Parts: sequence; structure tokens; C-alpha cells
Amino acid sequence: MDASIRPKGILDFLSQQEIRQLSDSQNGGLNELFRRCALAVLNSDSQTDSGKEMLASFPDFSIEVVQQTRSIKLELRNAPPKAFVNGELIQGINEHLFSVLRDIVFVGTELSNKRGFDLKKSTSITDFVYHILRNTGLLRELTEPNIVVCWGGHSIEETEYQYTKKVGYQLGLRELNICTGCGAGAMKGPMKGATIAHAKQRYNNGLYIGITEPGIIASESPNPIVNSLVVMPDIEKRLEAFVRTGHGFIVFPGAVGTTEEILYLLGILMHPQNAKQPFPLILTGPRESKDYFDQIDGFIGATLGTEAQRFYEIIIDDPEKVAQRIQSGIRKVREFRRKLGDAFYFNWMLHIDQDYQWPFSPSHAAMSALNLHYAQPKHELACNLRKMFSGIVSGNIKEDGVLSIENNGPFQISGDPELMQELDKLLSTFCSQRRMTLSRDTEYKPCYEIVA
Repeated sequence: MDASIRPKGILDFLSQQEIRQLSDSQNGGLNELFRRCALAVLNSDSQTDSGKEMLASFPDFSIEVVQQTRSIKLELRNAPPKAFVNGELIQGINEHLFSVLRDIVFVGTELSNKRGFDLKKSTSITDFVYHILRNTGLLRELTEPNIVVCWGGHSIEETEYQYTKKVGYQLGLRELNICTGCGAGAMKGPMKGATIAHAKQRYNNGLYIGITEPGIIASESPNPIVNSLVVMPDIEKRLEAFVRTGHGFIVFPGAVGTTEEILYLLGILMHPQNAKQPFPLILTGPRESKDYFDQIDGFIGATLGTEAQRFYEIIIDDPEKVAQRIQSGIRKVREFRRKLGDAFYFNWMLHIDQDYQWPFSPSHAAMSALNLHYAQPKHELACNLRKMFSGIVSGNIKEDGVLSIENNGPFQISGDPELMQELDKLLSTFCSQRRMTLSRDTEYKPCYEIVA
């Protein structure tokens, strides 16, 4: 379908330079990046997690930014029909489109103008993450510590999905807000449960935050419940945005992407400079998921040791207990931040090593070169394992990663034999439980080979 749409108080004006950047498909222009992200938003609740497949389904789609005297408008051509009702674009999708435009323009402008951000320095990277979030207006909403970050897979069983809704409901009854990766499955369920609970409590300020990035948005389109969409420039800044803004963390069943998130957080928490940080973290699922969490817990114990296991609690089949534990943990976060004078809206005191912040490009050479050996500090091993799982995510669902696997074959992953055995066991479990792709009826072809 074709349409002309205007912003609803999100982004009213763009400069001529910004318009040129969005119109120019070459020379560092943002045209193609915006087109791909916009198509993902218009394809909300897609039944495919293949970015390549989604983009191929709408080869003639185009979107153009038009500057007008009083504002701007977007001209859409050959857009997915399901984004419209009676010829009008669904309002939530309209808002998401302009959120994407806002973030892409801000990041592109800030980087191209080099406004004081040295992305080779850790403190500058954190400042950049902060400025992106501040530009969205989201930080104004985070005056109280009540954001629960929920991680989990987009490809989960129906019983697991229903369980995420029950946990979200219990969180919502306690007037806690939800932040997820904005996609389907375990990212949508908690938001859906919380909306019902917020309505019952007559809580009218419900926040359903979705934080994504251009490489993943095509395969995990924003679900329609998200009312605050943020597009970070890469996975590392996306993960930092989660841990800087969240006050409590819940992990539901998932696969390699969820394991990447767990390892990222555990690696940060194990750093000596974060020893005193209260950081409520709960792994949970229905009784049918107990074996899954036993496997995750076993992998963490075998690779990072009991030191890492002490940072989380596993709760099986008890949504109310999960919400109570998170609420109790957030109270400790509130007390800690008040005592030290840190902000509720952004955790400035959390130390994050540069190696966790620099973008990892999962080429075949980079994947083969990862240091997957026990002879290193545990938080550094967690960082390298995180990169390895990030590479598998790329090879599974990101367009560039999928093409790289098609052209060069599977990634070669090597390291200590004992560690590789634990890794093979975990990944084999994900495959046997059909957690690697959204289509649970399709046989998964691994994008990796483990070489002892």
C-alpha cells in the first residue's frame, strides 16, 4: 500500500543536511538503513525471523522523507498491507516509524559531526548511550526505579509464552514497568500480561520499552504493545542501554541470543569494581522449562564457576514469587542509589570494560580467533563467550551473517576441549528443543562447527 504520514509529536523538523543524509543511498547516506528498519516496523508481528527473507518479500518498498513548511512527512510506497486498517496506518506503527527516524537521524548526525564522542574510549561510549536515550525523551519517564528488563527467546513453546504473561501480570500488579528487546515470544508476553494488570490497578503510566538495533530489528520486528521504541546503533550499545536503565532483570527461556545477554550481564557483575552493586537477576520459566534452566545453570557453573552462579536465582513455575523477589531487589537498588547519590534513570556507577563496549563484527576470522580458554579472568571469558554467541545469532538470523554463512560455510569455533564439550552440549540442547528459529517445524542447520 501507499501512504503519506506525519509525525504525532515525536519528530517535527529535520535540517536540510539530515534530509540529504536520509535521501542519499551512498556516501554514508542513511537511506537504506532507514528503509530496512522502517520495513521491519511495518511488518510487526511477522511470522519469520529471517531478516533476509523479510526484506526479499518487499523488494519494491520505499520510504522518502519530505520536508514541508511546517513539518515533515513520510511517503510510503508498496508497504505491507497488514500495517493498515481501512487504508490508514495503525497509530502505534506510525509512532514506531518516527521513533526509528528519530534515532537513526540522531546517531547519524552525532557521529558524522563528531560532537565530542570518541567511541574508542569507554567513558565516551557510555556518554553516547546516555545521549541517545536522553534524545528519545525516555529518561524523563524514569524518575522512579521500577523498570524490569525481561530477556528471553522469540521462539518459545506456548506454555512458556503463557508463563511470561503470568509473570508480566504479577509485575504489573505491583506497578512495575517492562523493558524488553521489543520482539515476539518472551519479549511480548511480559508486556501483554502487564497491560492487563496495569488496567486493573488503574495505573495509567505504563511503560513498555523496546530496545533494538538495526541488525536485529528485521528478524525481531517490534511487537504492537511497545509504546517507547529505541533503536541503538549496535548490539553492544543496546546491551549497555539495558543494564544502565533497568532496575531488575528477569530471564525467560531462549536460545543463543538469551545466553548472550546472560553472559554479558554476568561478566559485568563479576568485575571486582561492581562487587557492591545490588542487581536483582532471576531466571524463571514453567515447570516444563526446568531442564532448560538446569542446562543453563550447569553451563555457567562449568565455564564461569560458582562465583557466577551466585549472581542469580532460579525460580520455577511461580510467577508471584518472581515478582516479589524482583520488587524486593528493586527496593535495595533504590536504597543503594539514594545513599550514593546516583540517578534512578541511568546507572552511572556500573563499571563496563571496553571489551564489552566495542562492537564485535562476527566474521569467520574473528569467530575463529576468539579466546575460548579457561586460562583468563572469568569476566574476560564471559566476554569472549558472549561474542561467540553473538556471532551465532548473526549467522542464524541477521542478513549479513546469513549471507556470510552461505558464502563461506559455518563458523569454526575452537577452544579448550572441556569448554567446547560444554558448549556443544548446550547448543545441541537448543537445537533438539527447536529454539534456534521461529519456525519450530523447520529443521535447523547450524551456522557453526565446534572444533576441539
